[in-house]
Amino acid sequence: MEDSGRGTGGAAGSRRKDARRNERALLDAAAAVFVASGVDAPVRDIAARAGVGMGTIYRHFPTRADLVIAVYRHQIDACAEAGPALLATSPTPHAALERWVDLFVDFLVTKRGLAAALRTDSAQFETLHASFLDRLLPVCARLLDAATASGEIRSGLDALHLMRGIGNLCIGADSDPDYDARRLVTLLVAGLRRPV
Repeated sequence: MEDSGRGTGGAAGSRRKDARRNERALLDAAAAVFVASGVDAPVRDIAARAGVGMGTIYRHFPTRADLVIAVYRHQIDACAEAGPALLATSPTPHAALERWVDLFVDFLVTKRGLAAALRTDSAQFETLHASFLDRLLPVCARLLDAATASGEIRSGLDALHLMRGIGNLCIGADSDPDYDARRLVTLLVAGLRRPV
């Protein structure tokens, strides 16, 4: 017998949506902990931030590498989706670019531990890196094009060069706790502005 005309498919679909929402919340929590403490942060910190038990994390992600890879993919998706949303909601294209770069820096901080987590699987690392470029380069290019078209930044800027520059500025944070990559990246993005 069907309940309210929805049948059992509605309940299963609702459970799947809840599971996806819970997994996204868990990945958001893991990403925040990884940004703050690195990919070697204790799983209990991630569980506490996500408001779940450690068993829930291990049920979804049996190894740390599984969790790091899932966070990496989740952040690629979040960065890719954020670009158009920021262009639509920010006061200017340059403001959208600044906000997106801030998300990208968080992503790069998490990415630092990916190579170590995938020591034994370089093919998977290369696949993830290709996905990273395929998804994020067009988003960065669109943000640059919009800021150029609005007259806020100089023309002729290349998305790959900008992303590499940001990545290179983030490298120093690995070895020096006093290194402020975010401040340097902010200066880089400010330097894109067209001279007045």
